[in-house]
Amino acid sequence: MEYREIEVRFLEVDVSAVINKLQEVGALDQGEDFLLEIIFYDKAGRWQYDEKKFVRIRQTKKGTLVTFKHNEEDTATGTKEIEFEVDDVNVIKHFLEEVGLVAFREQEKKRHTFSLGKVIIDIDTWPSVPTYVELEGPSEDALKDVASKLGLSWSNAVFESPRYVIEKYYKIPVSEYHYFTFEKLG
Repeated sequence: MEYREIEVRFLEVDVSAVINKLQEVGALDQGEDFLLEIIFYDKAGRWQYDEKKFVRIRQTKKGTLVTFKHNEEDTATGTKEIEFEVDDVNVIKHFLEEVGLVAFREQEKKRHTFSLGKVIIDIDTWPSVPTYVELEGPSEDALKDVASKLGLSWSNAVFESPRYVIEKYYKIPVSEYHYFTFEKLG
């Protein structure tokens, strides 16, 4: 089975206008959440800088997820993703460290999630970064359809990962940070 994440981002959106449009088109409001994440890389640092890979532990109000991501190319379908739920953050953190990964960064974001058909629409707010919209779904065509319904131009879609978006467009060197939270940067 091929594990693919199919997603795009639209930067610096008018959040109120997007939420109004989501309501107009009948999107289901899934609520707001606060995400706490720990990002792991290999000890040599190849994952972080050369190979565009990481493992993430994400705590949400619904539970804890562990995700492996490999950004193979900057396209809507260019990221390999394997994700599963765990019960105990400390056990999985210890496991990842024992297999040779390093907990490099703690990060936080606020997320407001909607769904429209099979597409998930996340309105993400990171520390020191303007809020943006992320669309994730079963195909690039499904994402284009929802983007159109929301008045988001596909020509403005951004395909890089959040880390690269934050560094490239907002000049925040998050790769070097051990903390990217609302209370602590650096």
